[in-house]
Amino acid sequence: MANVFGATSTTDEVLSGVKLHGKRILVTGVSAGIGVETARSLAAHGAHVVGAARDLTKAEKATVQVRKDAAANGGGFELIELDLANLKSARACADQLIAEGDPFDLVIANAGVMATGFGHTADGFETQFGINHLGHFVLVNRIARLMRSGSRLVNLSSAGHRRCNVDLDDPNFERTPYDPFVAYGRSKSANILFTVAFDERHREHGVRAAAVHPGVIQTELARHMDPAQLPAMIEQISKELAEEGKGPFQWKTIAQGAATSVWAGVVAPAEEVGAKYCANCQVGQVLPDGVYLSPLGEGVRAHALDSATAAALWKKSEEMVGESF
Repeated sequence: MANVFGATSTTDEVLSGVKLHGKRILVTGVSAGIGVETARSLAAHGAHVVGAARDLTKAEKATVQVRKDAAANGGGFELIELDLANLKSARACADQLIAEGDPFDLVIANAGVMATGFGHTADGFETQFGINHLGHFVLVNRIARLMRSGSRLVNLSSAGHRRCNVDLDDPNFERTPYDPFVAYGRSKSANILFTVAFDERHREHGVRAAAVHPGVIQTELARHMDPAQLPAMIEQISKELAEEGKGPFQWKTIAQGAATSVWAGVVAPAEEVGAKYCANCQVGQVLPDGVYLSPLGEGVRAHALDSATAAALWKKSEEMVGESF
C-alpha cells in the first residue's frame, strides 16, 4: 500500500527509500528557505541538482550542507546564475544550460517574491508578475527541449492565488490601484495557469507539469511585508479556523514546506498530479469562485485551472516577453 503523506510530512519522509541516482534536476531559488531544502533533499537521494540563484555568493554559503549531503550519497550539486527580474539573465541561464546539452528529469520553479511594494523588473513588468511568472515562463520554455520523456515541471504557487485571478488587460497595474497581495495573488494564479498550459502542450511527449502550495513557512519570502502585518493575518486565520471547529493555525517547518515539491516531482504518479494544484502532499480539491475562502486554506480556485484562461495567459505572456514558444 502506498504511503499517504500530509501537512506535517517532511522531505526526508516523502523521499524515504527513493533513489534518484542518474536523475538531473533544476531548482530555482536555492539561496534560502525551501529552495535550499528542496535541493538538499533531492541531492541527498542521489540526484544531480543544478541550483539557480540571483546572488551566487549568498547561494554558495546557503548550500554548504547541500554539497555535503550530495557528496555523502552519490549525488551532485552545482550553481548557475539566474535573475528572474531580468529576462536577459533568464535567457542567458537557459542558453548556458542548452549549450551544455544535459537533459533534465525535473524542473522545480521555486524562486519568487511576495507582497513587494509597487515596482518594476528590468524589463518594465510589475515586480511580482515579472519575477514569479514571466521570468520562469521564459526560462522554462527555453529549456523545455532539455526535458526528456518522463520528466516533470513543478511550479510553486500559493494559496494566495485564491485572492484573485490574473488580469490580462492590466497586468502591470497601469490603471488598477496597486495592492501588494492582489499582485501576489495574480502572479500565483499565473503560476497555476502556466502549469495547465504547459502540461497541455507537453504531455503527449511524456512531460507533465504540476503546481504546488508549500504551506506557510517562516522564510525570507515575507521580508517585504510590514512586520506587524503577518501576525495580524495569522490571528485572523486562527479565529476563522476556530469558528469552523478547527485548531489554531500552525506554521510549517522548512522541511515540511519543501515536501510537496519533491512529492509532486518524483513520488506521486504523473497522471495523478499532471495539470493539478497540490498542497500538503495531496492533489487539491477544486473550490468554487465567488465565495469567501480563507487565504491560507487548502484547495484551488476553479479560475486557476481554466484551460481557456491558461491559453490566453500564454498568449499574453508571449506578447509581453516578445518571444513565442
